[in-house]
Amino acid sequence: MFFVLPSLGFAFHSVRMLETQFIRADDATSRRLMIVLHGLGDSAAGYEWLPSALRLPWMNYLLANAPDPYYGGYSWYEFSGDASPGIQRSRALVFQLLDQQRAKGFPSEATILFGFSQGCLITIDAGLRYPHRLAGLIGISGYVHEPEKLLQELSPVAFEQRLLSTHGTDDSLIPFSQVREQVNLLKAEGLHIEWHEFVKAHTIAGEEEIDVIRRFVKQAYEPR
Repeated sequence: MFFVLPSLGFAFHSVRMLETQFIRADDATSRRLMIVLHGLGDSAAGYEWLPSALRLPWMNYLLANAPDPYYGGYSWYEFSGDASPGIQRSRALVFQLLDQQRAKGFPSEATILFGFSQGCLITIDAGLRYPHRLAGLIGISGYVHEPEKLLQELSPVAFEQRLLSTHGTDDSLIPFSQVREQVNLLKAEGLHIEWHEFVKAHTIAGEEEIDVIRRFVKQAYEPR
């Protein structure tokens, strides 16, 4: 919808489960977990820097690869044509991943779903439909796919979810004004969204934005 990149080298793949990389917390007893969904053309390896940047010794990380190969990285969905089939497929895979972590002893209410760009879209799309309350949702530099339809398909616990949404005023790939309009639409329906805008392009704005993410994560584990 918003992306202006060319659709080159994309192939829709049938995947049984997502490939992941687990990074254990310094505190081996912690059951707190952050699942990280990368952006277009990136991979799980592209977020190996995140644990050291956030400096949260009690946080476990599960870095996921999107299902479709894309120029040395991966993609969550086809963005230049009909994105819906790929988004629905990736949503189901993220549901499966969340369920798997619950079975492994990482409770949903102690799990944060984090996504950048395409990963942001999947975080919001899946997180607000997932039937169990999560510790939090973090969406960086992405947009909402079919927000009106999302509002019709919210899970029973969607109004208990907390979402941090950030975007750059200088983002040339996903226009700032349209994303802010989408976020305002969701907020007007009563969803709990913390919105932050940064003077940045399509990226994470260094320590300033990391500080906002870190604070949100810490607050996510405070008693409700």
